[in-house]
Amino acid sequence: MTDTAHETHEVDLVVNGAAHRIDVPARKLLSDAIRQDCGLTGTHVGCEHGVCGACTVLVDGTPARSCLMLAVSADGRDVTTVEGLTEPGDRLSPVQQAFKECHGLQCGYCTPGMVMSAIDLCTHHPKSSETEVRALLDGNMCRCTGYQNIVKAVMMGGEAMASGQPIKTAETA
Repeated sequence: MTDTAHETHEVDLVVNGAAHRIDVPARKLLSDAIRQDCGLTGTHVGCEHGVCGACTVLVDGTPARSCLMLAVSADGRDVTTVEGLTEPGDRLSPVQQAFKECHGLQCGYCTPGMVMSAIDLCTHHPKSSETEVRALLDGNMCRCTGYQNIVKAVMMGGEAMASGQPIKTAETA
């Protein structure tokens, strides 16, 4: 009889464009591998049941709850975390900039998951209506903001992505 509880598996991930070869137990969650093995702590773990959305990352460009996905399931996949969204020169992405400009955060715990979900919507439907944005955000919980500024931020980020124009900030206005 073999002891599979302590057996590890070699997993190759590309996280934010960087290759990571890690050894993980079969039951290690992708969220834990990202945080512990890749050293990227922007992916937050809230409920550990896939309900709150704080752990949302993009896996091969599609939003995924990293607290529900095993790291071994991500072998050979491309993972993008909130740290991977910055543009050359460490500029914030349009969605991140919109969250900043619209004050779409308070405590910030839900923000990485909100931003990652918003990136998907803004990439595929940049001119979404308020109703569509609210439907998207239905899978992400925020206990602080009441969502109004988050909705504005997602809409502003989508408009900026669609137009290709940078968001006017207090510094650039």
